[in-house]
Amino acid sequence: MSEPRWTAKFTVDLESAESADHLLAALVPEATREVPKTSATLGRPSGTQVTIDVRASDAGSLRAAANTYLGWVDLAAGSELVARKAASSPRSPKPLSP
Repeated sequence: MSEPRWTAKFTVDLESAESADHLLAALVPEATREVPKTSATLGRPSGTQVTIDVRASDAGSLRAAANTYLGWVDLAAGSELVARKAASSPRSPKPLSP
């Protein structure tokens, strides 16, 4: 990537350190991939926060990377919500065999 001219920093405040761990685990593989004209660095400034620093060589690449990372954050949050609901709901009994 050429010298970055465009940068953005996103800070995600989460409910718990466990949620921050889950988000980082979901984002690390994506941050290590080569994305043309962009790079990203993940951080953990506090127990319940995750930061995403995106650098890009042009505005269009920055916009695309920002949309992608924020989409992954939204997907991770939705997945965790579904998992929590499933874990807290009573299990339906299995149907009896005839």
